[in-house]
Amino acid sequence: MKTIVVKMGGVASDNLNDAFFQKISSWQNQGYRVIIVHGGGHYISKMMDILGIKVEVKQGLRVTSEKTLEITRMVLLGQVQPMITTHFQQAGFPTLGMNAGCDQLIQGKIIDEEKLGFVGEVTAVNSALLNTLIEKHHIPIIAPLGITESGQWLNINADEVACKVAASIKAEKLYLLTDVPGIKKESEWLKEISVEEISQLKTDKVVTGGMLPKLDSAHKALLAGVKSVFISNTIDSFGTEIKAVC
Repeated sequence: MKTIVVKMGGVASDNLNDAFFQKISSWQNQGYRVIIVHGGGHYISKMMDILGIKVEVKQGLRVTSEKTLEITRMVLLGQVQPMITTHFQQAGFPTLGMNAGCDQLIQGKIIDEEKLGFVGEVTAVNSALLNTLIEKHHIPIIAPLGITESGQWLNINADEVACKVAASIKAEKLYLLTDVPGIKKESEWLKEISVEEISQLKTDKVVTGGMLPKLDSAHKALLAGVKSVFISNTIDSFGTEIKAVC
């Protein structure tokens, strides 16, 4: 079963235009199944600002205290995901909003509680559940949260979740949508890089901040069998394509 995973980032509502849904429809007409993983950093930061809570980021990851985790869950599951699913449904697509609590969809573990708090990484994905849904032509819309074996909820980078989901179902393509049209080196937007070039781009500090977890996650997805990863600001363009073999 051919599958495309799309991670929506930035201000998610800005992506949900006619061109976006036309592309989703085009993929489906070509026989692809589609899975969406959504971020929500913009909305979470806005809510934290309203509540007077300082946003702290380390290595491109949001430091997540217990209070920040509560806000993150509230915003992702109560605001962002319903907004996205509503747009999809109004465009005529059958969708299901999903999170880590859906039959252990996203299992995770804490990365470094002392430095990052309740920030996690994915340890397992319930790919059988996802395959069952996409076989029935539903579009799962997944929030980037995980749960540990002991039941602790975790804030997980959406790129990490998208890449692990793509790897678990052996997706053909993975789109990491962000607020820039790809990877920029000096004054040039790169059209294509190989997985071997990722380390050098990091060493040369061509990529920094939030782009770092994107590249790390893309690397893992490619090694796990995903054929191509695209970093772009729209699914209308390929942006920068990362291939396992260039």
